[in-house]
Order: sequence, then C-alpha cells, then structure tokens
Amino acid sequence: MTQVRTDLRNIAIIAHVDHGKTTLVDGMLKQAKVFREGAPTGERILDSNALERERGITILAKNTAITWHGVKINIVDTPGHADFGGEVERVLNMVDGALLLVDAVEGPMPQTRFVLRKALALGLRVIVVINKIDRPFARSNEALNKTFDLFLELGASDEQADFPVVYAIGLEGRAGYSPDAIADDLTPLFETILREIPGPVCEPEAPALLQVTTLEYDNYKGQIGVGRLRAGMLKRGMPIVRIAPDGQRTPGRLEYLFTYHNLERLEVETAQAGDIVAFAGLETINISDTIADPSITTPLPVISVEQPTVRMTFGVNTSPFAGREGKPGWGTSRRLRERLYNEMRSNVALRVEDGQTPDRFIVSGRGELHLAILIETMRREGYEFEVSKPEVIFRTDPDTGELLEPIEEVHIEIADDLTGTIFELIGARRGQLLDMQSENGTTYLRYLVPTRFLLGFQSQFVRATGGLGQFNTLFHGYAPVLPGDPPRRQFGSLVAFETGTAVNYAMTHLQQRGTFFITPGTEVYRGQVVGEHIRAEDLDINVNKTKNLTAVHTRNYAEELRLKPVREMSLDDFIEFMAEDELLEVTPQSLRLRKRILDPEQRMKQLKRREKLLADEKADR
Repeated sequence: MTQVRTDLRNIAIIAHVDHGKTTLVDGMLKQAKVFREGAPTGERILDSNALERERGITILAKNTAITWHGVKINIVDTPGHADFGGEVERVLNMVDGALLLVDAVEGPMPQTRFVLRKALALGLRVIVVINKIDRPFARSNEALNKTFDLFLELGASDEQADFPVVYAIGLEGRAGYSPDAIADDLTPLFETILREIPGPVCEPEAPALLQVTTLEYDNYKGQIGVGRLRAGMLKRGMPIVRIAPDGQRTPGRLEYLFTYHNLERLEVETAQAGDIVAFAGLETINISDTIADPSITTPLPVISVEQPTVRMTFGVNTSPFAGREGKPGWGTSRRLRERLYNEMRSNVALRVEDGQTPDRFIVSGRGELHLAILIETMRREGYEFEVSKPEVIFRTDPDTGELLEPIEEVHIEIADDLTGTIFELIGARRGQLLDMQSENGTTYLRYLVPTRFLLGFQSQFVRATGGLGQFNTLFHGYAPVLPGDPPRRQFGSLVAFETGTAVNYAMTHLQQRGTFFITPGTEVYRGQVVGEHIRAEDLDINVNKTKNLTAVHTRNYAEELRLKPVREMSLDDFIEFMAEDELLEVTPQSLRLRKRILDPEQRMKQLKRREKLLADEKADR
C-alpha cells in the first residue's frame, strides 16, 4: 500500500554554471539555524573539494538536509557545467522536485536546457527561481518569459509548464513572490517548496528497496553507498542483498546506516521509505546497484547516462625525469590502471579501456574539463603519468554504416564590434549559424560545430575577445563526419636541445624566438617544450648555454638585455596547447610538455617519412 510522506521533501538544485546554486544553499542552511549564533560560516559551504573552491564551480553533487517548520528537506546541490552532467543525471533519480535557478540578467543558458530536460523527463515538479534580481540590467520578466518558452520547447506537460516562480537575491539570503516585494529572508522560498514539491510516495510495508546513486569513502567504514530508500525499512545489522545490473546477487549485512541532517551524516538505527540514506558494510558497491531485502530478485533499471565524446591516452611517465616527484611506486602501470578503473565506480560518465600496450590506457569523458579534473585530482594524490592530446570519439551508424562524429551546440555572447572576428574563427571551424540576436550592444550567437573542431579553441576565443566574451557548449548529437581537418595550431613549439638547467643568459638572447613557459633555473631535458615559437614550425633551442668567461667586455652593463615575463601555463592551458606529436608529463610538483620523440634527429626523420607518405597518397589519388 502506497503512502505519501508529508514530513519530508527531496529536492535538487539545478542551473547553468555560476547562476548561484551553492550560494543559495548557503542562505538556506544559515536560515534553518544549521550554525551556532555568531559561528563563522564562510561562502559556498558545500563546495568542500579544493578543486571546486579554486575553480569556483561545483564538480561533485552534495547531499545536505535542513528542517523547516517540522518538515525535513533533503537538498542535493548539483554541478552546473556540461562536462559533469553525469552527476546531474544520477542524483535526479533521488528527488521528487527541483529548484531551477535562472540568472535575472542572462536568462536560461545552455546548461539550463540540459538539466531541465532531464528533470522534465523524470516528471519532477520544478520551481523556477529567478536569482540575482539585484544585478544591474536585471531583466526578471524577460528571463521568466524565456524560461517558460524553454519549458514548452522541451515538451513539458501542462502541469509542469504551470510552474511556481520565486524571485531571489541568493547572496543576501532573500526571496519574494515578485521582484518588487522581496522579503528579508528566504521564507517565501521555503513556503513554496513545502506547498509545491510533493512528499515522496513510498510503500512502507514492502520489502526494503534502494538504488545506489552516489559513492563515498570512509577510512574506517570503507565504501559508502548513497541512495533513496524507495520502499520498506532499513535497520542497522539487517541482512541485505546487493543485486548488480547484470543480476548477480551478493548477500551481505548492513553494518552502518546514516541519514543526512544539516551538514552532518548522522548514524541511525532505522530509516523509512522516502529517506535519502547512506550505508556501509558491503565489500563492493557500484553505481546503479540495487540494495534490497533478500526476498527481492529483480534489480531496479540501470541509471542511464549519456556516452562520452572525448578521449585521452593515459600512460606511464617515460620522460628522463620519471620517478623524481611522484610517490614511490605510484607511477607503475599496475597502480595507474587500478586507480583509473576505480574511478569508473563513482564517475559514471567516465570510460576506461586498456591501450595497445600494457602501460597505456584510453580514458573517455564528456569533455576536456571532465578529463582535466581527473588529471588534476590524480596528480594531487601523488600519481605521476603522461597524457596525450584529447581526441573525439567517432561512432558508426548501425543502420547505414556511415561514420558519425559528435556535434556541439555553441552559445556565444560578445560585444557587437567583435562579431566579425567570431564569424571568422567559427567559420574556420565549420560552424553552422543557427541564430543571431543583438541587444543593448551585445550579440548572441548560436552555432552547431563538430566537437573535433572545438578542441583547443577556448584559449583562442579568450584572446580574440580580450576575456570579455562568453563561450558555452552543449552536446547536440552525432552527425556524418564533415570532410577536412581542424585548423592547426598557429604557432610551433620551442624545444630544448640539451638536458640541463635553463640559464638567464641563454633565455635572454633567445626570447626573440618566442614566449617561454619556464623560468631561469628550471631543469629541462632534451625534447621538452619550453615555449611557443613565433612561427608555425617547431624550433630546437639551447636554453642551457652560458656566457664565456673572458676579461673582454663587449657590452656595457647598463645595456644588458632583460628577460621578458614568462607565460604561466595551467593544466587547462597545456591541454589546449598540446600538439599531436606531444605529450604532457604530469607529476605532483610539475607539468612538463614534451615531444613524443625526444631526439631531434629521430623526430626529423619521422617527419620526413610522414611527408613522403602523404605525397605518395596524393600522387595515387
């Protein structure tokens, strides 16, 4: 017999990146008296991961819970970037409703479309929160109209399209039912949640049934699974069975049981149907596993996640400096393979395959940022490895046998006087213009562009717009492969000719050749990329050359050349800059770009062989 719990609400907060999800949760936590009076709280409380705080984005979905007027509200904070859509797809299975945040100035953005489509497909009740209404040039009514149009475009039902609206200033923790009547707190938002979001429908008398949607780890309790209890009751110490998606059954016992309250995970003896719970005691837990009473024989449907579109090759570090900076023994192929395959257990949008050699692994993800976060996480853990340039994943049409490639829907927002520059840049990347609008000196462009033509484009876009343009992508689908190759990098690499220590004297006299990535005193090895050349081809240079010690002064000290500032390259910068014949060496302390073939003579021979092969193919055609 099904019942509706009136003492509980399960909601997710969804939005485009930087529309204020985590900041709004801060306000909800503070006003629900989660913290002691006068206690320091900080900002973006749920962004506990160091990478999240550094980049200012949410990467992992977080669970918390508050109590408002006797009703417990489980809140799931979700990522906003398209590359972490796998997190959103998983956690939406746990909730009955969602708060859709929309920036009052920007309106619905590309990721808004993605997360809303997922929420509507699951039949969730959606509350629209027009946030940041205090910003200059806020257009609350226009943002609301565009959001309504988006609901209709995505096929919302009549009930879903008749959504409630709340206006908010998340940073100040204030909300209201109209832009002109904002309360001093978030009471209108809480009231709307209790009134509009239905309580979970559950079967309290049925056998216990739960599906794992998130994984955590505790050093003392081991692997912890998180999910919503769909039916029955869980008791600490009770026998359970883990049913894998393929039907394999593994019996076990529920050693630990937790529910969420405020910012804590509280250990409890029992949990009721409808609760979002965490549990431990099983040796192995995977996403999509069904945890149930031993009488249950059929697993719940597998959580479906969109397939990856970009891949990179991870491999054992083969540079001359290998083994210097990583944790001892953490750079082996066995350790690297174990770490990558373990990542798939919690990162459901990731795919890992063995490469052609035992020390190479093919890692596929949603985009460059998705893979960059994995790389940065592993290097901070102490791993040492090397990665290749990202490449797209092609597919074959099962009906026609035609080769297909991924296509991105690109949304660009720039000043009117930069439209010509963007037309030229996107045109060279086979972009198909879908829509163009101009408003208040700003032009909004929407394109369809093959993913392989966008790899490495972000930095070029930033330079072309002086950092003032906005560039967002959303996976659109697969289409037949367009002929031609993406534009190559405009400038070549400056490559170290010898192993040694970079010297100020040599770098000062070579700086006219390009821009350096290293500073004097940096150890370099033969074949390492130390800068960007001013021309399209690569150039081998000697940055270790010192001044001859003679008594003859050929230049006054006052006329000494000074070394220009070097370009500081981040992990994202290196991934975008990397060429096909280069690898990125990743260690806990350093990022070094290098040529695949370190010896310049061998590199030149291979280049000539490739040119001859291309010439022969052209002659045959």
